[in-house]
Amino acid sequence: MSSQPPTTPSAAPAPPQGKRDRSHLLYVAVIVAVLLGIAVGFVAPEFAAGLKPLGDAFVALIKMMISPVIFCTIVLGVGSVRSAAHVGRVGGLALGYFLAMSTVALAIGLVVGNLLHPGSGLQLSDELAKAGAEEASGAGSTTDFLLGIIPTSLFSALTEGEVLQTLLVALLVGFALQAMGDAGRPVIRGIEHLQRVVFRVLAMIMWAAPVGAFGAMAAVVGETGLDALKSLAVIMLGFYATCLVFVFLGLGTLLKVATGVNIFSLLRYLGREFLLILSTSSSESALPRLIAKMEHAGVERTTVGVVVPTGYSFNLDGTAIYLTMASIFIAEALGDPLSIGEQISLLVFMIVASKGAAGVTGAGLATLAGGLSSHRPELLDGVGLIVGIDRFMSEARALTNFAGNAVATVLIGTWTGGLNREQLDAVLAGERPFDETTMLDDEPVEEATERHPEQVG
Repeated sequence: MSSQPPTTPSAAPAPPQGKRDRSHLLYVAVIVAVLLGIAVGFVAPEFAAGLKPLGDAFVALIKMMISPVIFCTIVLGVGSVRSAAHVGRVGGLALGYFLAMSTVALAIGLVVGNLLHPGSGLQLSDELAKAGAEEASGAGSTTDFLLGIIPTSLFSALTEGEVLQTLLVALLVGFALQAMGDAGRPVIRGIEHLQRVVFRVLAMIMWAAPVGAFGAMAAVVGETGLDALKSLAVIMLGFYATCLVFVFLGLGTLLKVATGVNIFSLLRYLGREFLLILSTSSSESALPRLIAKMEHAGVERTTVGVVVPTGYSFNLDGTAIYLTMASIFIAEALGDPLSIGEQISLLVFMIVASKGAAGVTGAGLATLAGGLSSHRPELLDGVGLIVGIDRFMSEARALTNFAGNAVATVLIGTWTGGLNREQLDAVLAGERPFDETTMLDDEPVEEATERHPEQVG
């Protein structure tokens, strides 16, 4: 555990007197917009379905900011420490943790799926079978996923919005600046100013959240309808319950034992981000804010920059639970239940397949279809059975994925000595509020380096 003394940024001031923080009004408006969207979806489903572009536009605006946020955070984090071994230690520990937790989540999905038998009694129509085949056509192979990490050019990663491509380029630039030593300081200072601009733009975009939440929620309720929710309630409720148990019992116990942090306090601190994910069904909509909030909570910049973006592609606990539960559901619905041996084989396959699912809406469904197509092609048509409710399950997946990445950041920060515990405790206690206006603490790179002397030598 890190024992750095509190510094000026640790006591980040609240917004100045005379400049009131009105951001709480924004999130009240989001809640109202979600409720209105649900109402419109039930009252006028056809009209509500046509509002989908409002939600898509807001998510697109947020995704537009993800690459710049990740690039600035990682370059500043890696470039401002002189020990490349520290970055490698953080990354290696993160990947090992992600693999272990994904395996646990997949196993939990199998256990619950076998207990619930959620697919019994459902019928597969020709129309639904066709929908399942369409989902499989959008899933790529693991090789395609790995090759896709390499961008076309050094700058295309920043324009194409691919998280892992941006992560790779940012690490390379960060290590290059690290090797340049004092000569790289002006570049780091310039990127620091760019980061402030990026977060200011993000804060402006957030004011469109109520419109996006209204459109997204109205569309999903209008398209899904009440009948689909009733007929597939068993797997939906079972999946929600499994995710809750995994987060509060599994992750919560691990977090408490390893760090002494209460998971309820951590999730309460991230409450606005959970609301944003719930209203857009995409965990990527909260990625930039998670980076900013984890830094404010005392996790050092390098750890945040490596763990959060990597976790968005490799630490998808909710997606892992979904993949195994949905596979069992489909097999039972088609009257071809999986044996224990086949379930274990599928679990191993899904450990690999789940790494290609990004935190975007629908990616879990495409990964499920691709996995079944490669492993048990005779079950592929059954994917159509859950296409109708996948959007509602996508919300639970995204919330669970987000919670898993927040916990992982605190855990790995603790294990690598990159956590200012005094700052974390003060933030979770509400003593040092997050600045919604700038989303950044006022800390120069030089001070950040001095704050973590064990990473300099």
